[in-house]
Amino acid sequence: MKLTTSLLVGAGLTALPTLALAQDGPTPGVNASTDSVFIFNSLLFLIGGFLVFWMAAGFAMLEAGLVRSKNVTMQLTKNIALFSLAAIFYYLIGYNLMYPLGTWMMEGVLSGVWGPGVLEAVGVTADAADDYGYASTGSDFFFQLMFCATTASIVSGTVAERIKLWPFLIFVIVLTSVIYPLQASWKWGGGFLDEMGFLDFAGSTVVHSVGGWAALVGALILGPRIGKYNKEGRVVPMPGSNLALATLGTFILWLGWFGFNGGSQLAMGTVGDVADVSRIFANTNTAAAGGAIAALILTQLLYKKPDLTMVLNGALAGLVSITAEPLTPSLGAATLIGAVGGVIVVFAVPFLDKLKIDDVVGAIPVHLFAGIWGTIAVVLTNGDASLGVQLYSILVVGVFTVVASGIIWFILKMTIGIRVSEEDEINGLDMSELGMEAYPEFSKG
Repeated sequence: MKLTTSLLVGAGLTALPTLALAQDGPTPGVNASTDSVFIFNSLLFLIGGFLVFWMAAGFAMLEAGLVRSKNVTMQLTKNIALFSLAAIFYYLIGYNLMYPLGTWMMEGVLSGVWGPGVLEAVGVTADAADDYGYASTGSDFFFQLMFCATTASIVSGTVAERIKLWPFLIFVIVLTSVIYPLQASWKWGGGFLDEMGFLDFAGSTVVHSVGGWAALVGALILGPRIGKYNKEGRVVPMPGSNLALATLGTFILWLGWFGFNGGSQLAMGTVGDVADVSRIFANTNTAAAGGAIAALILTQLLYKKPDLTMVLNGALAGLVSITAEPLTPSLGAATLIGAVGGVIVVFAVPFLDKLKIDDVVGAIPVHLFAGIWGTIAVVLTNGDASLGVQLYSILVVGVFTVVASGIIWFILKMTIGIRVSEEDEINGLDMSELGMEAYPEFSKG
């Protein structure tokens, strides 16, 4: 049989000149090592992508558990609709807006590539692949779409229980087709923030803070739920309908985050890449644990009893905190970074209530505040990070998202309206907006 150099080396033998050897170099369809890189990189994107897709279920369950029973069907409807809209509009506009591939209309700011995304041909061969030395276009599109949809999911929980369905979905279309992809191009598309040296491995700022900023602006324009703050300014508790669902949602999100962060290694074709992916998994996991335990202990100290909702959000805040740099920290450092995220949540939730900013599920502390912390924390473990550049990038993305989101929210409010009537809000959005209940056999809660 014919022996290749790779087989000889793998067997510990020296190549002999009399043996028939395969051609050297990455010849399409011939060089097995290059084929392997393409295959394994594409596989990482696909596995990471469907794990991040599972986070959509996590958000749905978390939100369904934390809203009152009269609004559960609405939250479930919003979550499946927003994901579906993100899938369509990221394909139509967002993907090429986010990845100009060096073709800029405004250098480093606005993509010069417009139109729907295009996949490789059916049964494509190595010599015709878009990037044979890296990964398939379809796997990259699928993976990046999941991040886009995650950004929209963040907004859904904050504005729950008082927003109309269709204005919310219109906002989702703009967010996923323009707002998210445009600012993401500044970092992940090789734009001006990337050229400055901004580091955001998997999106503490690019994904999570963007969702958090958009949610914050929406909450401010919408106003709080009826009865959330009484005349004395005190917070009126509005317990969620199902903490078991909320806990399930948190575990699903925790699982999906391995794809979120691990897939963002963007390569699985070498021993070093695979080792790094495993390191990212371990750091992601321990950061979540650190956030959960920090919230557990802190709520015990502050309120004399642990608060499950704080613990759940503490775990999520730990995950958001480590997302900007899940590779370089040690396990101990990752735990501490996540723990700080958990502490942030415990203090941020009552802080927002003091400002009468009604965030139903705690998404702003988790995704915005912990996202900012995680982006800053990169400088603690990655020597290539600059604190000034990290802060500047947080500011740029924040200002852009606040202004863009504010414009869209305001236009919607002034035209079709974004908030349901007082009567509909009291009766619940399930019946007023959808005409069906999640728990029809029980009384409204």
